[in-house]
Amino acid sequence: MHPYLDHPRPLAIAHRGGSRENDENTMPAFAHAVALGFSHVETDVHLTRDGEVVIHHDPTLLRLANDPRAIADLTWAELQSVRTHQGAGIPRLAELLETWPGLSVNIEPKSDAVVEPLARLIARMGALPRVGVGSFNPARTARLRAALGPGLCWSPAHRGVLGIWLRGWGLPLPTDSFQMLQVPTGFRHIPVVTRRFVRAAHARGLLVQVWIVDDESEMHRLLDMGVDGLMTDRPTLLKSVMTTRGQWRERDA
Repeated sequence: MHPYLDHPRPLAIAHRGGSRENDENTMPAFAHAVALGFSHVETDVHLTRDGEVVIHHDPTLLRLANDPRAIADLTWAELQSVRTHQGAGIPRLAELLETWPGLSVNIEPKSDAVVEPLARLIARMGALPRVGVGSFNPARTARLRAALGPGLCWSPAHRGVLGIWLRGWGLPLPTDSFQMLQVPTGFRHIPVVTRRFVRAAHARGLLVQVWIVDDESEMHRLLDMGVDGLMTDRPTLLKSVMTTRGQWRERDA
């Protein structure tokens, strides 16, 4: 079991730190998740014009900071003056990793340019054991795997998920060396996370983590199904649900 996954399950993962409880992908959001006892957070990274790996989902600052500029066009010095709607700054990934050395972080590279700098940062900080990666763009994940080697914990994109989904129906398609499946509950009106899918994944030793789950009844339904983790924008609610079920474990991050 990869160290990123070697935690009590089901895993509770704060999506972007918990974007319905704080400005997403900010240090206050991550601090809130850690204070709740979360061991895992999910985040996204872009690259500044001068090569800093920073935490942000969108290519521009418009939605979170009412600033139309693109991160790729700004230097780190310029970006430091930007504030979100709630007054938080845009952090560097290194700051997140340094602030909570015991925190596990799932990272999605949101541009082609950030991939190699991200790999170098993970290697330089010795963060590989506590990092997981996933991307809708399989080429980015492949480049991270090439740079970081077999010690990288990663989730596949659509093709890898489809392979496991079809295995649930008895079609023995080849799959790659991933250890987790980070999936939505459905795709284009087709249910993805079913008991059949979970059984097929577990038969291959794969853990199923579902995003983005913000509804209480849906949390219960998926946990009853035996999924291995939930990503949520509502970390307080997920903690409450798991506590009620006797599945919450305080994590020391």
